[in-house]
Amino acid sequence: MKNRSHANRGHIGMNALRKRQGLHSSELLGAHLPPLEETLHVVRVVDCLELLKSLPTASVQLVICDPPYNINLAVWDTFDDYLAWATSWLDECERVLAPTGNLALFGGLQYQGEAGSGDLLELLMHLRRQKRMLLVNLIIWHYANGMGAHRFFANRHEEIAWFAKSKRYFFDLDAVRIPFDEATKKTYARDKRLRPESLEKGKNPTNVWAMGRLNGNSAERVGHPTQKPAEVIRRLVRALSYPGSTVVDFFAGSGVTLRVAMEEGRHSVSGDASPTVLDYAATQTKNLVCKVPARVLGEAEVPLHPVFAN
Repeated sequence: MKNRSHANRGHIGMNALRKRQGLHSSELLGAHLPPLEETLHVVRVVDCLELLKSLPTASVQLVICDPPYNINLAVWDTFDDYLAWATSWLDECERVLAPTGNLALFGGLQYQGEAGSGDLLELLMHLRRQKRMLLVNLIIWHYANGMGAHRFFANRHEEIAWFAKSKRYFFDLDAVRIPFDEATKKTYARDKRLRPESLEKGKNPTNVWAMGRLNGNSAERVGHPTQKPAEVIRRLVRALSYPGSTVVDFFAGSGVTLRVAMEEGRHSVSGDASPTVLDYAATQTKNLVCKVPARVLGEAEVPLHPVFAN
């Protein structure tokens, strides 16, 4: 009888890891990166498709995409043919991503009944059927605060679909591990099958993230109605990109991705059709403490930005 473990993706990955002398993708890539002296950032008032088309092919490591959900909250959240519109920028996302690149796509399956002509479920099916990108994880962002309900179970989560450009995708688990408390470490240390260094690193946060939404009086708030917490964006940036790589957010909204990219030592390109993104970005980046110096480029400097250099 065939050994089923030979077809197990986890076992295959571990065998590949051993052939690389135990180094995972983050260590292999990080070993060849030059020291980072400065990160560069672009913020533009521009249509999402125009921004993406201005980027060179295979130049981006991570795309963070928090699109309108098409639930008629405002003019910017209403589309006659949501899927056709979304397909145009999904095509460009695939083009601009590097072979190691990742796409983090926010959405909510719970909005299906409210959506006009499309929702996250349609986008997921389109990506699975029409694109070569790989669905690595469907992340469940769980929060305790939310609206009540009487005709169904009150919703307390949103989804984040993580797609990779190829099987060579970058993932740095160590950057987002959750430390064990001392009592847990002592208990686990009795199991001789577990390596002490692994216990010190901490545990995998899993694909269920218990992180609160921003309350109306949160100090993080800058005024955008659908602002995401920096904690959620930070975990994506740390795990799916590496220092000195480029992160793109073409529905930049509140500017939180710009802020996190600056703090974490990544280059970034942020765009939004609303001019308010400039004010939000200025608020987000005021008095930041960054791992390396960060600079927002002026319009005249944009063509010199690494991701704009063809």
